[in-house]
Amino acid sequence: MTTLKAMVRKPRTDGLYSVYIRVVHNRKPGYIKTPKIVDAHHISNDGEPTDPVVNEYCAMLIRKYSDRLNRTNTSLWSVKEVIDYLLETDEEICFSDYAKLHIKQMLVENRERTAKNYKLAVAHLERYIGTTQIMFSQLTANVLKKWIESLSNTNRAKEMYPTCIRQIFKAAITDLNDDEKGIEKIKFNPWLKITIPKSDSTVQRAISAEACREFFNRPLPETKMISSLPELGRDVALLSLCLGGINTVDIFELKKENYKDGIIGYKRAKTKHSRKDEAYIEMRVEPFIQATFDKYLSDEDDEYLFKFHKRYSNPDSFNANVNIGIRKICADMGIKKEDYYCYYTFRHTWATIAQNDCDANLYEVAFGMNHSHGLNITRGYVKIDFTPAWELNAKVIDFIFFSSKKSKQGKARDFETPADKMFRITKKMMIYGRAYFKGDVIGEITDIGFSNVDQVIDRLVEQLPKDIPTGCMVQFRLMNCDSKKEVVYERSKGKGFM
Repeated sequence: MTTLKAMVRKPRTDGLYSVYIRVVHNRKPGYIKTPKIVDAHHISNDGEPTDPVVNEYCAMLIRKYSDRLNRTNTSLWSVKEVIDYLLETDEEICFSDYAKLHIKQMLVENRERTAKNYKLAVAHLERYIGTTQIMFSQLTANVLKKWIESLSNTNRAKEMYPTCIRQIFKAAITDLNDDEKGIEKIKFNPWLKITIPKSDSTVQRAISAEACREFFNRPLPETKMISSLPELGRDVALLSLCLGGINTVDIFELKKENYKDGIIGYKRAKTKHSRKDEAYIEMRVEPFIQATFDKYLSDEDDEYLFKFHKRYSNPDSFNANVNIGIRKICADMGIKKEDYYCYYTFRHTWATIAQNDCDANLYEVAFGMNHSHGLNITRGYVKIDFTPAWELNAKVIDFIFFSSKKSKQGKARDFETPADKMFRITKKMMIYGRAYFKGDVIGEITDIGFSNVDQVIDRLVEQLPKDIPTGCMVQFRLMNCDSKKEVVYERSKGKGFM
């Protein structure tokens, strides 16, 4: 049982007394301060105010509080919970303000990518309604349905944006309403009447192995820039294609601690917060891309593995410039604008070639691309051996860059281990070398008498056709027949050889 009574407590510094409503609940007292004050002449011996105007105000307040208490069961509440309940107001709650706090909490939890999507959704809704101070009461089912209709021409936003807004709404109902105490700041849930449309199916962006060979082996478009965007786009696309389709955000955020003994181990940014295993994967750096990989390594005193962060402020800026570079190459190739490649083209290509041409099933492709493939809980308990992903990745590289096969199931050899950083050659060792251009062998030697790698490459260059355009890339694959170790080098005509 709860009793309410008007009374005063200690005098203020000016000698006047503030008037309180004393709340006694389950024999525990609490106080609610009112805006009224009285002097010492208007206080009874029991500490109650005697001023008629003050008493009328307090009586009205007590009736209001009593009415609220009669509408709910407070028997198990503490006195503090009773007071908090009585002080609750019916003023409107701002959805925009709550959304900002919700998104801020995501950033505290290091969920930057998710927070970005939520910001975009809230910003779009605010533009549609025409205010940055949307109230919960404005978000009726009818308003939200019309907003969703305005997104109908988008591919992904028509599902993603409403889903984000619904999640914010759901969190607000949990945080601000309390059914047990009868607290209902948000009066209705419009999402019970709304069906969110599905986003369009992902367009198959994969290109053929032949198209890959053309893209990576052609001269780069001329530019006046020291660090050209086409070169950046080509190199980063190559890293993606040869590292199991790694995303740009993961390349950008790799730290030196993520690279050891020729293997990168990282947590995929897109799904690390939603999977029990934090989307961890390890991928071996194959000899074929070692030179490109080393080309962008950062300084020794830098915590990041690559130096991209020194040129670009964040992963989004990095990704945008990579895509600009890729599009410039596509334009130079004469590809129609609507068919231009993007960074994700090469992630899709890795998956498609792995499945269609390298004997991999969909489970193996999903494993290599770091998808949970329905086993995310199991992955959280098991120490994963990533060797199958490395072997599949090596097969994809072999099929694209070391064969000229077209649309057939490929039989590609597996690399055993990454080559040593020092590929040792002496004049007594037998060396088997091959030169590749667009997947075809255009030079081949087996001989002894070489002192270093450059001498082997120089011999292979003598066999190259003279009509290879300046700037085109040629791959040189060398094997030490005695140690059975193999390395791959990539040189461009005009820079690496003449």
